[in-house]
Amino acid sequence: MAAGAARIRVTFQVDADGLLAVSAREQSTGVEARISVKPSYGLSDDEIARMLTDSMQYAKDDMQARSLAEARVDAESMLQATRNALDSDAALLSSEELAAIEDALSALQAACAGQDAARIRSASDGVNAITTDFAGRRMDAAVKRGLAGHKLNELG
Repeated sequence: MAAGAARIRVTFQVDADGLLAVSAREQSTGVEARISVKPSYGLSDDEIARMLTDSMQYAKDDMQARSLAEARVDAESMLQATRNALDSDAALLSSEELAAIEDALSALQAACAGQDAARIRSASDGVNAITTDFAGRRMDAAVKRGLAGHKLNELG
């Protein structure tokens, strides 16, 4: 998978005997792995409670990191697709439209360099909004190219 695209759910369970069971499942493919770890020494109740507390404490940080990674992956995909479209069909745009799209791409690139997932998503939405008409024109041009040289009765 592309970097950052894997969605893995990791589950930790510690039983009263100190046995740690860890499972990891990739959400889109369903591939799962499990392992059990039995320490050579027993975990005290306080140590188990601390481990559970730590897992809860860091869950928010983990969710924020995941959200940031997902926003960046989506944004990078949008940047690449838009640049490819511009390389192929920039002639379909006026110079003002092209400049506006380039500005939106620059804003998205700058947002990706930061740590704010909401800003990245907002910049992605901006690129999406400003390129909607361009996408329609590209679709129309592709249909015209596909139909060029064919008679109507050949298409049925």
